Amino acid sequence: MKFDKNMLALYAITDRKCIGDRGLEYSVEQALSGGATMIQLRDKEVDFDTLCKEADSLLKICQKYSAPLIINDNADVVIKTGADGVHLGQNDMELAKAREILGKDKIIGGSARTIELAKKAEQSGADYIGSGAVFGTLTKADAKYLGTENLKKICGAVGIPVVAIGGVSADNIPQLENCGISGVAVVSAIFGADNICSAAQKLRKLADSVIYGG
Repeated sequence: MKFDKNMLALYAITDRKCIGDRGLEYSVEQALSGGATMIQLRDKEVDFDTLCKEADSLLKICQKYSAPLIINDNADVVIKTGADGVHLGQNDMELAKAREILGKDKIIGGSARTIELAKKAEQSGADYIGSGAVFGTLTKADAKYLGTENLKKICGAVGIPVVAIGGVSADNIPQLENCGISGVAVVSAIFGADNICSAAQKLRKLADSVIYGG
């Protein structure tokens, strides 16, 4: 799937604890039907084979909505399943190595919370950057607070799109106006909501307003 920065508008990241008994496939389809534009499968509690099975199931759903499926941290799952790309943190595989392995057509995202790391990710072949934790987060206990001013500086320092991540919710998305982001990455605000579809609809509307104006 050819990368387009509009795919990043509402970037939904799965979380097993948030999803609970509702099921991964059901929850992802609800998010997509509500307006999520990209899905990241993040499941660190399962083995490789199980992760591949989850990716296979989600890929079919994502294709129905023309949304990319990104795998967190694991380029091998992308190779095995044909998922659309991988997102790599600072402690994962080198971005340049992932690009060498996956080729030019797969989507590769990188995490970067400083201008220096963002520029390095861009030079290493990343298609986009996830930057945070913008508002702090309960999902990652070790995530450090970034803030909107630092986010704005990172957006201005690189030529590739930047996604705001970390504690993003319907209440604070308006604070991201004029930061220069191309999307918001959301975990619990979608998958922890009582009604995933409705939550995604509201978040998408807010995200579009911040990204595109209006």
